[in-house]
Amino acid sequence: MKANYSFRKLMNDIHLWLGLASGIVLFIVCLSGTIYTFHTEVEEWINKEKYFVTNSTATPLPLAVLVTHLETQFKSNVTRIEIPAEPTRMYKMVVKSASKKDKTEIAKNTKPEYKATPQEKGKGKGKDNGKTYYVNPYTGAIAGQDGGAVSDFFLTVMKLHRWLLIEGDTGKMIVGVATIIFTLLCISGLIIWFPKKLKNWKQGLKLKLSGNWKRTNHDLHNTLGFYSLIFLLIMSLTGLCWSFEWYKDGLGKMLGAEIFAGRKEKPIPSQLPATIANTLLLDEVVNIAQQTFPNDGNLRINLPNDSLGNFGVSKYQTGFFAWSAPDKMQIDQYTGKILKVDRFTDKPLNQKIAESIKSLHVGDLSGTSSKIIWFIACLIGTSLPITGTIIWINKLKKKKPKKQTSYQSKLIVEMA
Repeated sequence: MKANYSFRKLMNDIHLWLGLASGIVLFIVCLSGTIYTFHTEVEEWINKEKYFVTNSTATPLPLAVLVTHLETQFKSNVTRIEIPAEPTRMYKMVVKSASKKDKTEIAKNTKPEYKATPQEKGKGKGKDNGKTYYVNPYTGAIAGQDGGAVSDFFLTVMKLHRWLLIEGDTGKMIVGVATIIFTLLCISGLIIWFPKKLKNWKQGLKLKLSGNWKRTNHDLHNTLGFYSLIFLLIMSLTGLCWSFEWYKDGLGKMLGAEIFAGRKEKPIPSQLPATIANTLLLDEVVNIAQQTFPNDGNLRINLPNDSLGNFGVSKYQTGFFAWSAPDKMQIDQYTGKILKVDRFTDKPLNQKIAESIKSLHVGDLSGTSSKIIWFIACLIGTSLPITGTIIWINKLKKKKPKKQTSYQSKLIVEMA
């Protein structure tokens, strides 16, 4: 290594060559992430009739009526209900074809040993997640279901973001490696951003648009990259949890809390009565949830899937600055007894971070306000491979004329 080869030059070279090597993949991942940020809002805007009620009355129909109507129509079971805080929105109901266990047969004996059905065991591959229908809470009419051209488009965008539309582990691995490189680019970029003379550090905060286009392009890369750095780092460090199990597990150990632990959470079983008993009415479940969590928000109710199951309730805040993490509770399906209350605000910081990995990645941590910030940061991230490549090309062009001039001078001397 040359004596004058400094640490700063090393960071420049690392930043350059890693950026050139991963530029195309990072451009695709960042662009697809930018497009996907407001996918819900775009879908609702295009298909308003599916998501919003045009003529609403004062009181919605009882949930039991809506559920019975849907189950009768599709000869299937409603397994989940989402009740929005806004009265102008449709209810979401998930219908699954798998039939429930006959409670009468189970209740013949006192506290019988429970054995899961094949459908209940069949989690993972081939699992039937059901179909989601949007139901008018005032009339019971079905306004639509999940899917359609817009949903299919955003599903493709998500697949492009996650694994470049390459099925299997190959695409996921490519995106994961590119994300690791992106993290290194953020760190090396921060080192390069600091000027040689620290007294000139304010220059790196200014975006000069009045200069020539090369200077403007340099500032777009340097200055905007600095302002979006912390958000891009958060996106990349959390995004790796979907690419590498070892990273997800390692991050969980470092935090002292398991990542995506909610996926493995098992419900507390309800107390099966000695004699046949009716389950709690759904409207009673809503009242219990609203009394426990009085703040405004959307309710999600998971219905019991057998005689030992319970009602799982989650409440999500709504609004421009709404916190995305839900409060949860479990309710005995027979007695209405609250079996467990899980308030997000009561959890320690490490557990809050672990449970917010997805929100930290997609940007809905504090509702629409944070999504706007993440959208802008991701848009800047999309531009960085382009502006960086232009800077490199400009440097090559700057060196090239010098070589041509030297060669031309040599020819003139020889001709003379």
